[in-house]
Amino acid sequence: MTAGRRTAAERGRPPGPAGSRRRSWAPLLAVCTGYFMVILDVTIINVAVPAVGRDLGATLTGIQWITDGYTLVFAGLLLTGGALGDRLGNRRVFCWGVAVFTLASGACALAPTAPFLVGARLAEGAGAALIVPGSLALLQQAYPEPDIRSRAFGLWGSMAGIAASAGPLLGGLLVTTVGWRWVFLVNLPVGVACLALTLRCVGPSPRHRARALDWPAQCAVVAMVALLTAALNEAGRRGWSDPAVLIAAGLAVLAAASFAARERLARAPVLPLGLLRSRAMSGGAVIGLLFNFGFYGMVFTASLDFQRQRGYSALATGLALFPAVAMTMFASAVSGRLARRTGHRPLVVTGMLLAALGLAGWAAAGTDPAYALLVAPMMAAGFGTSFALTGSTNTVMTAAPVGYTGTASAVFNTTRQIGSAAGVALGGTLLATATTYATGLRVSMAAGALAYLTAAALAATCVPAAARHR
Repeated sequence: MTAGRRTAAERGRPPGPAGSRRRSWAPLLAVCTGYFMVILDVTIINVAVPAVGRDLGATLTGIQWITDGYTLVFAGLLLTGGALGDRLGNRRVFCWGVAVFTLASGACALAPTAPFLVGARLAEGAGAALIVPGSLALLQQAYPEPDIRSRAFGLWGSMAGIAASAGPLLGGLLVTTVGWRWVFLVNLPVGVACLALTLRCVGPSPRHRARALDWPAQCAVVAMVALLTAALNEAGRRGWSDPAVLIAAGLAVLAAASFAARERLARAPVLPLGLLRSRAMSGGAVIGLLFNFGFYGMVFTASLDFQRQRGYSALATGLALFPAVAMTMFASAVSGRLARRTGHRPLVVTGMLLAALGLAGWAAAGTDPAYALLVAPMMAAGFGTSFALTGSTNTVMTAAPVGYTGTASAVFNTTRQIGSAAGVALGGTLLATATTYATGLRVSMAAGALAYLTAAALAATCVPAAARHR
């Protein structure tokens, strides 16, 4: 077939040995650009909110909604975004998400008041929920060869660690040089480039129009995830026994029960409960929850330690966290290559054990360790998390039946988001309630190490011993 007659779907796949390497990785670049933009927005705002509050006259509640509103909508709508992608085509929904996110970022940058900014942040979260589930599904489509797909998943996963850790650094740099509005303006050229790359380099996705969206179930899962995320976020501020936290947690359980009951009765459930009976699917999702709990809990508590106890600026804090960032890209590249020889199980187990060793080392380093003693633990946590992410991602996506790749991606990313919120919430609670700040920090790191160890044990039984080819 001539180059001029190749279909768009063929253009989205890696060519053979004679093909262009640049064309081969173009879909990965497009998808990772969108994913990086979404995750960066979770952390980059943290160092900007004091300036935002002063400029717009925002109350403390308003500042909290500027940061948490995005997370709540993002987490709550992930499963809806995955179901829409499976029904209408993942590329189409991914592009919608990029467009919504980019336009909402422009609105955030131009916000004249705090309530306007909160509304724009909610719209950003909705766009993010359309982007993330489709990102993994598009990689699954673009790279059908298991070896190449593992490398693509690894690089995709490394974007999360890089974006999360680079957010404070980039945010501090922008706020101190050109102002807080540039925290949002940087998304405009990135979003436009992502949209253009996706339309040009990623092939159209199949549509499964017979898949009903089951709106009652969608509403139940949105309520469940949003309430659970809100409870975890507030627990870090108010404490786990606060009535508002307990009420939100109870309502989340009620919403979960309603969702399960609805899915049992629905003719075309949005998340077939039989899908979760797959050991690879459910186990991989729980592993994602656990390592996000450990990694993001570490980043949050380390950021507070560097700024509040050691007196670092926002920019210096970003630089101090850089060792964890630097290891994520390296680890993902190594794990993607090794998976061809070893399968994913030993890589996930090894990564979780290494990360557990790193956080345990931090917990054992003493009450006021020198920064030099913390570099190795941060590098171990960053390397181990990214090293395991490739295998766990591949495990979940490979276990997904045809037509449910967007849904599987949404389940995986929803559990990871919950893990992140839980890690931050527990870290905040421990720092606030421990007898000393140093004790709270060490207990938080020990809790992260325990989560990593649990993930390693789970991976030994849930992750396939050898790569599973579809």
